[in-house]
Amino acid sequence: MNAVEVNLTSSARIKLSHIESPGTLLYHYNGNRKDLLKMLDFIEEQSFIDKCFIYAESFELLKRDFLSHFTEIEAGGGLVRNEKGEYLLIYRRGSWDLPKGKIEPGELKKNASIREIEEETGIKQLNIIRKIGITRHTYRSGQGKRLIKKSHWYLMETKKQKLIPQVDEDIEKAVWMQLESFFKKHRQVYPNIIDVLTAELEPSKETQKK
Repeated sequence: MNAVEVNLTSSARIKLSHIESPGTLLYHYNGNRKDLLKMLDFIEEQSFIDKCFIYAESFELLKRDFLSHFTEIEAGGGLVRNEKGEYLLIYRRGSWDLPKGKIEPGELKKNASIREIEEETGIKQLNIIRKIGITRHTYRSGQGKRLIKKSHWYLMETKKQKLIPQVDEDIEKAVWMQLESFFKKHRQVYPNIIDVLTAELEPSKETQKK
């Protein structure tokens, strides 16, 4: 299945640059939920599509109908910084990522984020500095069910320490790295993770993705 960045927007916000961008598909939503579902299937199957903008006159209608095709799961994760200005990154399933995981029923978002980072990297004594934002990405379950993961991201600090990747979660590496060096060396990164990293380099950037 092709990994595609999907953006929901209103007709008024579509720009010429969106139309001319290679690998980008524009789809005007006509209000028919079945047609929208067919488009989602099409997007997943086409290897030439990197990004898709789905737009409609009513953004609220588009958002409601789009989400109706998915089951939402909330997750918590973090971007962890040490005293040397290095950041914690993990390598999992062929891409660089940040530690995160599902929020359990009744669990606070902040507590879930800390717990997941500790479990996936073996790190201790995390302190939350601020919330970075929220990202969303879609995927299929093993049974083919459409899911959308809503991830809450926090900037955290701790002392530099040994990292222990959680291998039963398919984490091959856990490393400390300067972000500038990371962006120069690595290209295989999920789009929503780039958003979180960029938000740290440019704090004014909004990290809300539809």
